[in-house]
Amino acid sequence: MRGYDAPMGRPPLNVKSTNIRLPEGLGERIDKLVGRQRRAAFIRDVLEREVERLEDEQGRK
Repeated sequence: MRGYDAPMGRPPLNVKSTNIRLPEGLGERIDKLVGRQRRAAFIRDVLEREVERLEDEQGRK
């Protein structure tokens, strides 16, 4: 149809979905710190910083 060439729905977030298992109680601890709605963003941020730290550490060796 004319005028409907653009894809519908949300734009891609450029992320890949993955499931992780958290130790008992860790999810609740994170939620108390940042709130339930921010758990995934918090985990992404922490993982990104840790990967960068490890990459920097390996680069110095």
